[in-house]
Amino acid sequence: MNIEDVKRNAFAMPLTSPAFPPGPYRFMNREFLIVTYRTDLDALRAVVPEPLQVTSPIVKYEFIRMPDSTGFGDYTESGQVIPVTFEGQDGGYVHSMYLNDEAPIAAGRELWGFPKKLAAPSLTVERDTLVGTLDYGPVRVATATMGYKHRALDSAAVLAGLQAPNYLLKIIPHVDGSARICELVRYFLEDVTVKGAWSGPAALSLAHHALAPVAQLPVLEVISGAHILADMTLGLGSVVHDYLP
Repeated sequence: MNIEDVKRNAFAMPLTSPAFPPGPYRFMNREFLIVTYRTDLDALRAVVPEPLQVTSPIVKYEFIRMPDSTGFGDYTESGQVIPVTFEGQDGGYVHSMYLNDEAPIAAGRELWGFPKKLAAPSLTVERDTLVGTLDYGPVRVATATMGYKHRALDSAAVLAGLQAPNYLLKIIPHVDGSARICELVRYFLEDVTVKGAWSGPAALSLAHHALAPVAQLPVLEVISGAHILADMTLGLGSVVHDYLP
C-alpha cells in the first residue's frame, strides 16, 4: 500500500479493518430512561472542566437503549450528564458513559471524545416498571426504576432539551504518553423526532466502584424521571476550547 493509498483509506483504526464506518450515524427508536437528581455541588465542580460552568447541583443519570443504529447495530449505554453553561448557553457535559459494544466505544472516543468504557448496561420493562441497570464486571453499580408511562410529557419541551448543545473533553495521548490532543468538544443531536415521552415516579441507587465511580456524584434527592422514545442523528463535533499551548 503506497502513501497515497494510506492517506485515502485511513479514517479509523485498524487501517485495513476499521472498528467503525464513516458517519453520519442515525439512531431509530432510541429509548432513554433519565433520572434527574440532586448531588453535592463541590463534587460536581471537582469533575467539570473549565471553561464550562456548573450552575446547580444537578446530574442526569441516563440509560439509553439503541436497537437500530447505522454502523453500530444494537447496543445499550449508561452514564451521567451534568447540566452546565458555556458562554451563557445552557448545555450538558457528558461525564461518564458505559457501553456493551466495541464499535461505538471506539468511534465515540476517537471521533468526539466520549468518555466511554466497556461494561454491561441494560434497559428493560419489567411488568409495570422501566428498569435500568449497570454492571461493571460482576458488580452492580447503578439501578434506576421508573413507573411505566404514568404521565405524558410535553414533546416540544423534550425536543428542546435533546437539541441543546453537549460537551465532551477529548483526550488523545502522544506516542510518548504525553497529551497530543486535549480539547473541549461541542456536538448536537440533529434531525430529532420525538415519538413519545413520559414521566413517572423514579428511584436511583448508585454503588461505589474503583473503576466505575458513578457514586462519586452521590444521590441526595431524586427530582424526576423521564422515559423518551426518539429518532435522531448524532452530529459530528467542533472544538470550542484547546487546553494545550
